[in-house]
Order: sequence, then structure tokens, then C-alpha cells
Amino acid sequence: MRAALREMIAGRIAPLDAEFLAEVGKGDRWQFTPRQAEILETLKAEARAAGLWNLWKTFGDGPGLSTVDYAYMAEDMGKSHLAAEVFNCNAPDTGNMEVLARYASPDLQARWLVPLMEGRIRSAYLMTEPDVASSDATNIAMSCVRDGDSYVLNGEKWWATGAGDPRCAVHIVMVRTATEGPKHARHSMIVVPAETPGIAKLRAMEVYGHDDAPHGHMHFRYTDVRVPAENLLLGEGRGFEIAQGRLGPGRIHHCMRAIGQAEKALELMCRRSLAREAFGKPLAQLGANFDQIAEARMEIEQARLLCLKAAWMMDRGDARAAAPWISAIKVVAPAVALKVTDMAVQMHGAAGVSQDTPLARQWTALRTLRLADGPDAVHRRQVARAELARYRDG
Repeated sequence: MRAALREMIAGRIAPLDAEFLAEVGKGDRWQFTPRQAEILETLKAEARAAGLWNLWKTFGDGPGLSTVDYAYMAEDMGKSHLAAEVFNCNAPDTGNMEVLARYASPDLQARWLVPLMEGRIRSAYLMTEPDVASSDATNIAMSCVRDGDSYVLNGEKWWATGAGDPRCAVHIVMVRTATEGPKHARHSMIVVPAETPGIAKLRAMEVYGHDDAPHGHMHFRYTDVRVPAENLLLGEGRGFEIAQGRLGPGRIHHCMRAIGQAEKALELMCRRSLAREAFGKPLAQLGANFDQIAEARMEIEQARLLCLKAAWMMDRGDARAAAPWISAIKVVAPAVALKVTDMAVQMHGAAGVSQDTPLARQWTALRTLRLADGPDAVHRRQVARAELARYRDG
């Protein structure tokens, strides 16, 4: 399967990345051009026909991969801008599909999970808020009040990744349903159709000056948004329980793809260092470039092994035991990939910060990943707490 996936990425998908991205802005930035739609749908049909579809689903009726197996596949997907979506393994949909598969009612699954699994719609996950420090998720404040057969939502959410996509049909939203009681039992998760009255799309958040259209990271205001009570997942106060089930796989999937991005950056750096000369020598032989190439290779290998260890811990089925390993790789993988990408940018000179290579776009995504799904400091805290607990318990 991996050989088939790698062949499709190298031969069919990656060569179309630049053309797909060049189409952004030809008309409405928040709609797909006919050519973009053609590229995506043609490639997705090929992936489905090849059996390379929903590879992320390592439970139930998935393709039979373990988390360790999927780590190798996701690394390869990280080397191409389009690959994850082509195989229906793109964020935030994989996490949202897992939530719906594990926690939603049959009716909600029929309405939302089925079209997501088929790649016909996209989704968004709304958690972060502009007015609170969302790195401490107990601060989440969007109000969700029961009113008869409905819940009524009020508040703002931002950095809703993928919500700019015209195919985004559903939001999964972290809300506060209680103001008293244990702090981890005050929040819930609810499924909200994107077209529900009262949802206002305020703006697209920019990442280092770029709006990432047509995917986007949107800022919403919910004003008296009324949602059927049966759309609440599991019941009131179960939000953190669901969040941990969702964020663990989502975090490690990001890390797997980051390893692939690091490999792509190192490849570009090596090719550039051998192809270009300055001061009478190939760039590889100038300054500390030998050391940097060697350091990049060694750090990528270490990061990959840590990622595989975290994946193996997940496969053992003990979420609590796996958690500190997921936190560890969530710090390490983006940092290593960002470092190697920065080295590659430097090797390319001015071209490295331009649109002529994927490095600038990759750098901004990786720098953002050090904040997404919990900033580095939060994950270091979790690793340290797990380490100290070994001695406190003794």
C-alpha cells in the first residue's frame, strides 16, 4: 500500500501542487476554480479506485492499518500540499470523522459522517476563542443553554481551520454548558450545521500575512444559534472526554506529516547545495553546510523514531500511557521540521522565501503548528508532569 501511495504522490499529486496553488485568486479566492475542482476530484477518484482512501481509520471498518502503519503513510502525504485531501486524510476532517464515528448517534452519522467519509463535504472544529487563553481549554466560554428541544449558542470562535472552504458543511463546537461544578465537566461538544441562522463569518485570519484561501482559518460570531438538542454529543459535561479522544490522533497525524515535510526540505536543500556554485565551489562545500545537512538528517531520524514510539503507544490501547508520548512528539516534530525547513530556505537564498519553492509556505505552516493543538509550553508541561509523577507515586 505504501509503495502505491508513494508512487501516486510522486507521479500524480505532487506535480500538480504548484498549478493548484497558482489558481487561487483567479476570481473569488474563497471558491474553487474549475481547474482546482478538476484536479482534486480526478485525483480523489484515482485514490479511491486504488483503495488508498480513509487510511487514517485505524479502528472499526478501516483499511486495517495500525497507527504505526499509518505514520509511514502520513509522512509521505506530508511531502505534497494536496496529498492528504486526495486520500481523504486531511485535517481537521480526520479528527472530526473520528469524533462522529466514536460518539455520534446513528442519525448524526448518516447526515454528516457518511458524506465526510465519502469526501463529498468538509468540516471545521471550533474550539479556540479570541477573548480567553484557549491553551487552557477550561477557559472556553461560548455559551450553550438548553431551551426546550434545542440548545442556544452565543459567543465567538476563531482559527476554525478549513471553515473557509465552500464545501465546509458542518462545525463541531466546544461549548460551555455549565458555570459551576468540576472544571472539566462544564463543557460539551455539539454538532452545528454550517448554514444554521445566526452564524456570522467575521473574517479570515491571516498566517504571516496569508489567508490560506480557499481553505482558510475563520473567525465566527454565533448569535442565538439554535441547534437541536440531539446534536449534543454524549451528553452535557462530556466535552473534555471527547476532546482527548479527538486531539490525540489529530496531534500525532500532524507530527507524521511534519516528518515528511522535513524530509522534503532536506531533499531540496541537498539538491540545491550540489547544483549551485559560489566562490568556485558547490554550496555543499561552503561554510557549515556539511554540518547542517548532517544535523538535519540526524534530527529527522530521531524525530521519526519518537513519532513511531508515540504511535506504538497508541496502538497498545492505553490512552493515558500514550498521552505524554504524543505531547513529546507534538513538541519535537514541528520544531525539527521547522529547523530543517529554515536551513533549506537559507540554502536557497532569496528563492527560499519566494513562491518559487514550497519552502516559504511550508515554513509558515510548521511555525503555526507549534501553536495549533496546544502550544509547545503546554505539551512540555504534560511531559514534565508525567515524568515527575513517577517519583511522586513512589
